Amino acid sequence: MNTPYSRTRILVEGALMTALATILSFIPIFELPHGGSITLVSMLPLLVMSFRHGPKWGMFTAFVNSLVQLFLGLKNLAYCQTLGAQIGCILLDYILGFTVLGLAVVLAKPFKHKLAGVAFSSTAVCLLRFLCSFLSGYIVWKDYDYAFEWMNNFGWGAWFTQHLGQDALCWVYSFFYNASYMLPEIVLTIIGILLLYRFGHKLFERQERRVSL
Repeated sequence: MNTPYSRTRILVEGALMTALATILSFIPIFELPHGGSITLVSMLPLLVMSFRHGPKWGMFTAFVNSLVQLFLGLKNLAYCQTLGAQIGCILLDYILGFTVLGLAVVLAKPFKHKLAGVAFSSTAVCLLRFLCSFLSGYIVWKDYDYAFEWMNNFGWGAWFTQHLGQDALCWVYSFFYNASYMLPEIVLTIIGILLLYRFGHKLFERQERRVSL
């Protein structure tokens, strides 16, 4: 039987999950020169929060985490050349990119087998974050010259410029650039959450909020 949680206790737990996610984000396994890194499962605490307390608290905690990450990454806004680009960066790379992680528990509901639900929903919301980064790579950070240079360093530039237009090349660049760090991060996160479920499945049990009289 789950122990009812007060609102204060949920807020404290959310703050701890945000702090843990922030600490883990400072442990990069691999960093790219123009932003993006593979971290030590920094998304995992936000996913656990969603499974324990539902989408409202999960999304709220992930939203707060996005504000923390935005504050820590303010220098990245300096690379945005217009106000619109800065707004796009804030929304896609931070606010939406992290807040969608709080939806994990919603996507797990159709599954009767809890482990399958945890695996599928965690993968799905992580891919939604990747989608946000992918869109940002084109909408906000579109740079044909840099895209061509980056692709050419992998031996793809000449072939792609012969068969793709500038816009298409920028889309392809955004996909591969963001996939180069986001997909390994997702794999590590899924492995981490499955191991955590295996050895601590009670952490994923939905906690009921105590109603104040």
